[in-house]
Parts: sequence; structure tokens; C-alpha cells
Amino acid sequence: MTVAAYVRANARRFVRELAEFVAFPSVSASPAARPHLAACARWLVRHLRRLGARDARMVPTAGQPVVVGRIGDDPQHPTVLVYGHYDVQPAEPVAAGHAPPFAPHVRGDYLYGRGASDAKGQLFAHLKAVEVACALTGRLPVNVVFLVEGEEEIGSPHLGDVLARLAAYLTGDVAVVSDTAVLGLDRPSITYALRGDLFLDVEVSGRFPDLHSGNFGGSVENALRVLVGALARLHDPSGAVAVPGFAADVASTLPRERRFMHAVGPSEREVRAEAGGAPLAGDRAFSAYERATIRPSIELAGVVGGYPGAGVRGVIPARATAKLDVRLVPHQDPDRVHRLIFDHLAGGIPCGLELRTRERARARPVVLDRRHPTVRAAARAYRRGFGVDPVFVRTGGSIPIVSTLADRLGIPTVLMGYALPDDRAHGPNERYSLAMLGKAIATSAAFLEEIAR
Repeated sequence: MTVAAYVRANARRFVRELAEFVAFPSVSASPAARPHLAACARWLVRHLRRLGARDARMVPTAGQPVVVGRIGDDPQHPTVLVYGHYDVQPAEPVAAGHAPPFAPHVRGDYLYGRGASDAKGQLFAHLKAVEVACALTGRLPVNVVFLVEGEEEIGSPHLGDVLARLAAYLTGDVAVVSDTAVLGLDRPSITYALRGDLFLDVEVSGRFPDLHSGNFGGSVENALRVLVGALARLHDPSGAVAVPGFAADVASTLPRERRFMHAVGPSEREVRAEAGGAPLAGDRAFSAYERATIRPSIELAGVVGGYPGAGVRGVIPARATAKLDVRLVPHQDPDRVHRLIFDHLAGGIPCGLELRTRERARARPVVLDRRHPTVRAAARAYRRGFGVDPVFVRTGGSIPIVSTLADRLGIPTVLMGYALPDDRAHGPNERYSLAMLGKAIATSAAFLEEIAR
């Protein structure tokens, strides 16, 4: 029996098991979801044990548990470390979806549910690849170690401690991370570069209470208005970052690299379509694909202040907060970028109000060698799983574990994405293509064989 035939024969069970996985509301950003995160981790442990990882277990942390498990321990075989995460983004606004986010259901050729694409469906493909390999040949061609955390969506604050404690256990010849997208169902791609990130909280506040806008409107400072005004100066009218010195340390991208990106990357039309039709913005000296991958950015992710409830309330808020999502590229120092943003915002804060900023998370940018043997093995696996050769692309997202694995464990990493651009990850009606799941399982199984060679 072939891999494709095995997947077809077990398709109903695979969809049912993936739906069980997606049904856990494992939102790492919500303290109330802690029991659900633990339950999801226990589900993973049970699944790994059924696959043959007799030592599968939950590793406690100061936050959410990390799940580990090893299948195979042959010193003559290379070892593949599979990284994944079982936590998901918050599902609000829930009303924007056509069904509850943690009630997974099949509609057409998609399984809908929060986390179905980012990244439970992608991790699930690796689990099933192990099952397929064992079922068809009786053994794995490599040793496989699974490392699955529950805090990726909040910056992996406790993963470093686990890596230090389990360094001897978490050894490998190559690590594979599946938390990116391909260009299309028939257009496989390998991500070779990621931007870094810096998440900041910004607050403007005064030493006075909220005031009645009828009594004081027009005569005192409004913390929310001041904050919004300061945030507006982060960008020029085109949407380009206007913070002096923000991109001063960014190295120029070689012309041949930009030509390569232009040849294989998405067009302006495709970028806009992937963004749901959102109008494009930013520095017009670069294409939309370049702006989202080789250029740094600052995005306003949220603002809170005053009275957001129903009805009317006349209030002048004494405190307002915002969240900034800063994406970094090589050679940018996050500490220096933080200082530049603070100084730029502080220039518009009047006397009597105070500006504070706080770093929430950070990750450094990554550029992988497209010629590395493990990356070439991944390319051959995509050819076997999809029937066509993959292209190499950059992505604007950030995955902290990629640099962490290299820095802490010295393991080369390959990014094998199994999501689609229109999966709506992080948004309402997130979904995962069941056709992609079959190709992902076949590609992951082929990768284990390619590494064994």
C-alpha cells in the first residue's frame, strides 16, 4: 500500500482526530484557558504514546506545559526533531465567525476551527506521517523526537528553560518546523527567511481621575487623544514608518536577491488578494512582498481607553494604552529600536501626562541557507508529496523557536509549511484544507526517508 492509499483509507479517522485536537480552546494568552491547555497537552501525550513514544510526557513550566516524546533510539539512524505548538490565538471577535471557533466542523474540503491551520493541522501531519511510516514498513527510517509547546503565540517565554533542562534529550541532526504557508495547493514552497519581532505595550496616563467631558471638555488634556496623536506620527501618509533612524541599520538587499524574490514571490495582486482585498500601503520603493519580508515595520495592534461600552458616557480618559507589533530584519538591534520608538512617541506627550513602554516579547530574524543539505532534502520531499518542485520564499512572520534551536541546541532547522495563504489564520473562520492535509502527510513521510538517506 502507498502513503496516498493509506491516507485515503484512514481519512475519516484522521479528520475526526484532528477535530478533537482543534476543539481544545488552548488560548495561551488567556489565564482562564489554563485547564484547556493542560487537557490539550494530555491529548498529545496519549497520541504520541499510541504512535510508539513510550516516554511521552508533559514537562511542567512556570507557564504552560511542554510535551516531549521520542520514537526510535537507533544510534545508526539520524534523528529528526519535530517542533510544534498546541496553543492558539484568541478567537475574538467570536461573532465574526459563521460557527463557534472551538466547535470544529467540515464544510466543503475544509476543517474549520481556531488553530486548525496555525498550527494544529500542520503538527498533526507530522504525527500521521509517523503513523503511516510505521504502518507501511513496520519501523521508522529515522529516530523522531517531538517537542510541542503551549506558549508560541505569546512569545515562548518559558521554552528556553525547558531546552536547557532537556538539552541531552532534545538532540537531533535536523529540526523541522511547520508553521508557515505554501503559495498554493499546487505551488509548494519552502520558507528560508523570517522577520524578527518586538511586541510593545504603550501607555499614556496622568495623575488625575477620568473627568466629565461636559465640565472639562476643551480645557484639559485627554490621555486617549494624546496617545492616538503620538501613534499617528509613527507613519507618514503613505504608511511608511516615520521614526527617525528606525531602518538605519538595515542592510541593503543584493540586487540578485531582489530579482530572485521578484521571480518566485507573489505579485501585488496576489498579496492584496491574500489580504482579503485590503488596500496596499507602505514605502513604494519596495514591492508589497518586499515590504512584508525584507523591510521592518511597525503595526498598531490595538488601542484601549475611555469608555468602549454601549450607549453614551461623557468622559475624558486619564489613561490609554496601545499595543505595537514591530517586525525586525537582520542587523536591527531590538533595544535600539525600542529606544527610538519611545523617543519618537515621547516628543508629543505634554507636561502632566507620562509615557511608558513595556516589552512583551521578542524574536530575532532568521535567514536560512537554501543550499544546506537538510533544506535540499526538504525540497526533494516536497517534490514527492506535491508532484512539483517547491520554490523558496521569504515570509514576514516570526517564529522564535527557529533561532532558539540554533542558539541553544545547535540544530539546523528547515521550515516546511503546510498551510495555505487563504486559511485565515489568526482571523475569523480559520480553516485547514483536507486536501493539503493529505499532501502534508505524504511530504512529511518522504522527508523522514530523505533524511535517512
